[in-house]
Amino acid sequence: MAYAGCAGGVKTLVVAPAWVGDMVLAHAIVPGLTERGHEVHFLAPAATAPLARRLPGVAAVHAIDAVHGRLGLGERRAAGRRLRRLGFSHAIVLPGSFKSALTPYFAGIPRRTGLRGEWRYGLLNDMRRLAPREAPRLVDRFAALADVAPARPRLRADAKARRALIAKHGLATDAPIVALCPGAEYGPAKRWPANYFAALADRCAGAGATVWALGARPRAVPARPGLVDLGGRTSLPDAIDLLSAASVVVANDSGLMHVAAALDVP
Repeated sequence: MAYAGCAGGVKTLVVAPAWVGDMVLAHAIVPGLTERGHEVHFLAPAATAPLARRLPGVAAVHAIDAVHGRLGLGERRAAGRRLRRLGFSHAIVLPGSFKSALTPYFAGIPRRTGLRGEWRYGLLNDMRRLAPREAPRLVDRFAALADVAPARPRLRADAKARRALIAKHGLATDAPIVALCPGAEYGPAKRWPANYFAALADRCAGAGATVWALGARPRAVPARPGLVDLGGRTSLPDAIDLLSAASVVVANDSGLMHVAAALDVP
């Protein structure tokens, strides 16, 4: 795949995905853009905006409080008016939905790039089509929209916040930490059975490791000696900071799996 260059000094708005894992993968385009002199801003749903603020190289994050699954026309129009004052010259719309292309249009951003789909004619004026063989991975599709080579996604952990969380929850850190992330969307089809996680927790604790369970739901792994259940007790930034302390993460195909990878935790 060839990647075209462009002049520096461009202020670029990236319309980010709603899912945690996809938000992490969106970072793949940031290094290439910043190397070419772009000032990169992210437009993110309120729920994942804190995650976007941990992406290195992102100059600013603008949260949009539209309800997931709804059009939210009024909020998207209002966000467009707010962003219009910032003088963006380019918008890269990573999601493929109609609604995701509305705010850059309302902001009057001159160049609006995105994939063809969901009746976005007029909203986008730089429409792309990609054959699967040209961009087999999601990071490849994102990078093709930005005209950059995909970089490995990265996240920043906050060491001070991590120390505060460890103290708040009374967590031991004097042994290797195994973090279990048993959650995943779409139900059991994407989840390793809970009793398998439980058996693994027993083996790791028996070997002297400290075992944490993280995610949105408490008791996703049945309670047992040696397991610290943090499910439902941490925010998304908290999970980032705690996962950065782990020696290894065992996860389903989930957002926290991508968070761990971006933190370089095995």
